[in-house]
Order: sequence, then C-alpha cells, then structure tokens
Amino acid sequence: MSENTQKTAKQGLPSLAKSTIWMLSFGYLGVQTAFTLQSSQMSRIFQTLGADPHNLGWFFILPPLAGMLVQPIVGYYSDRTWMPRLGGRRLPYLLYGTLIAVIVMILMPNSGSFGFGYASLAALSFGALMIALLDVSSNMAMQPFKMMVGDMVNEEQKSYAYGIQSFLANTGAVVAAILPFVFAYIGLANTAEKGVVPQTVVVAFYVGAALLVITSAFTIFKVKEYDPETYARYHGIDVAANQEKANWFELLKTAPKAFWTVTLVQFFCWFAFQYMWTYSAGAIAENVWHTTDASSVGYQEAGNWYGVLAAVQSVAAVICSFVLAKIPNRYLKAGYFSCLALGALGFFSVFFISNQYALVLSYILIGIAWAGIITYPLTIVTNALSGKHMGTYLGLFNGSICMPQIVASLLSFMLFPMMGGLQANMFLVGGVVLLLGAFSVFLIKETHGGA
Repeated sequence: MSENTQKTAKQGLPSLAKSTIWMLSFGYLGVQTAFTLQSSQMSRIFQTLGADPHNLGWFFILPPLAGMLVQPIVGYYSDRTWMPRLGGRRLPYLLYGTLIAVIVMILMPNSGSFGFGYASLAALSFGALMIALLDVSSNMAMQPFKMMVGDMVNEEQKSYAYGIQSFLANTGAVVAAILPFVFAYIGLANTAEKGVVPQTVVVAFYVGAALLVITSAFTIFKVKEYDPETYARYHGIDVAANQEKANWFELLKTAPKAFWTVTLVQFFCWFAFQYMWTYSAGAIAENVWHTTDASSVGYQEAGNWYGVLAAVQSVAAVICSFVLAKIPNRYLKAGYFSCLALGALGFFSVFFISNQYALVLSYILIGIAWAGIITYPLTIVTNALSGKHMGTYLGLFNGSICMPQIVASLLSFMLFPMMGGLQANMFLVGGVVLLLGAFSVFLIKETHGGA
C-alpha cells in the first residue's frame, strides 16, 4: 500500500477560533434568506398567479424533490473534490449554487409579469420551474455549510457550531420574513393587477439575492478547508478513503443506528412544517381576515402578517438556539422532546385563534420547535459518523427532510378535502404529527464515530 493510502494515526480535530466557526456558517444567513422567502411567499405567489388552493401540494413537492436528488449528489462529489483555487472540497459547490440561486431569485417573483395570463398553464409552469431551480441551487449552496462543520469542528465545539449555524439561519429567516411587511410600511405597492405579484414581494426577493451574494462571499474568501492529507490525519482515515466508490444503498445499510432513529423523528417534524409553510397564509386569511380570495386586500394583508409571524418564529428560534447550545448533552433528549412538544401546542393553537396578535404566541412556540429541529439532528448524526464519506452521508440524511415533505404534499390531496377544504384545519394535522415526533425522540441512542 502506498504512503498516500495508508491509514494515518488519528490526531483528532483541533479546536477552532470562534471567528473561524462563525465564518464557516456565515453564508448560511444568505442561503436561509432565500429559503425563507421561498417557503413564506411561495403559497402567496402561486395563489396570486391563479393556483387553486386544492392543488398547492403539487407545487410544494418540487423543492423537497429537488433537495432529495441534489444534496446526496453534492455530498458524493464534494467528498472526492479538491479544487484549492475555488476554495477546496465543499466551497466550489457553494460558489456555483449561489450564482444560480441569485439569477432565479430575480426571475421567480416576476412570474406574473411576463404576460402569460392569470391562472394560465404558462404562468404556473414558469413559476414551478423557477421554484425547482431555486431549490436545486439553494440546496447546492446549503449543503457545504453542514458538511464543513462535520469536516472541521470537533465534538466539543460541534453543538456551538451548529448553534451558530442555527442563529445565522434564523437571522436570515427573520430578515426574509419581515421584508414584504417593511416594504409595504414604507410605501411599496402591496397589491397589483390580477395575476401579478406585488412589488413588496418582488423587491424582497431582490434584497434576498444581494444578501446571498454578500454573506456567501465572506465564507468563500475567509474559510480555508483542510487539504486531503490533513483531513485524513485528523479523522484517522486513509487519504484515499473518500476517493473510493460509495454505493448509496450500502452506506445506508451500514449507517449507525442514530442515523435512522433521528430520521424517524425528522419525518414527523418536516411533515408538520410542510403544512405550516403551505397553509399559513391561507389559514390566517380565513381565521383573521375572513377571506379566501387571494386577490383581495385582506388576503394580501394576511400574507404580510404571516411574514411578520415567520419573523417572530425565527426570533424565537434564535433565542432558543442559544439556550440549547448551553444545555449539557445528558439533557439532549429532554431538550429535543420539549422543543417539539411546545411546537405541537403552537400548531394546535393556530387552528383556534382568530386574533392576529394572539398568533404571535403560536409562532413563538413553533419557533422553539424549529430551533430543536435545526440544532439537534445534525449534532447527533455527525457525532455518530467517522470522517469517511461524511458528505455523502449528510446528503443522504437530507432525505429525512425531503421525503416527509413529499409525503405530506401528496397526502394533502386526500387530507385537505377531508378537513373541510379549510387551510386552518391542516394545522390540526400538523400538531398531531409533530407530537408523534416529540415522543419518537426517546428512541434515539447516541453513538460516536461509527460509520
């Protein structure tokens, strides 16, 4: 065996400066801005274009389907990439993903401005294509941040690193969610002719694109990834280990148990949140503004208020993330369970509340659940993995996020009419499912450095 393929003595990952840990994830702020604009405004955009609420599930299948395909591919190839001129192993994919996402973020909110016509197949198809491309590119840009923490941060600092990532993600979410409300407040048009997306939303997407470029540039220019020899030495693997062909099915068969138990919890969590993203704007319009007409002033006001509530959710998640980062590992399950249980209570309350300001409490509780969903799963799974095929495993683990969203969207065609065709009623379904996720937490058994 050559010197380059021999197993090196594991030195363990060194402690990183806090500034380095921040830079590892700084671009995540911009990526999450793009994701939150997509998730919080997609239902509003498509209903403004003339989509039937009964058919919204079709559009919400596209993002998770794209993520399920893209992230394992990015993980697989980035494990085998070394391009020092473009940043190293993971950063080239961040660069390419960012460039594509920016172009799409400029085009997507203008789907109704190209003369396709209200409720036309062309308008809805163009919007759907933009959603798919945005999610492909955003997933391409997002995955490197998750993988670099797994690559470069030791177990002692990992909770802190993912806590910072959660903080930045939720800060981006706050910015994205509140932008349309702020632009309406300063005088941008919050309504438009039938079939055209209001300027408050269009300009919000432009600002999000600018943030994506700026924040990603900080990570690209400030982070220096470990070269293959250094990476192998720190993780105690062969230098050539990540060059070996990896059969995805074989990797899944040998994945540590924590990978699968966390996947079960994730299934329930992301199923529930898919319904929150799909039906929040409509549920608020029904319960508070008493309208189902997407072209009405009341519906557009409900859409803006959901942006504020999404910001409230993200602020709550930011605060909760700091708290979770300080909780000792021995209380991990209790913390995870508590976050999800409180989130389920928030879901249930959305169904009952008809006062727009009382909904603030509902979304605070949902934000606490979101903090748990962002912080705990990656910490548990990356601790259970060795450095071999780290990116591929994390890409495959993304299926625990994407698959439940796809299942939830498909089931919505049956559940939505069963629940009376009211979007607020779907929050009852979300609450029950999230509560199942909370109790599934106790099935998790943590392991360290397995696969």
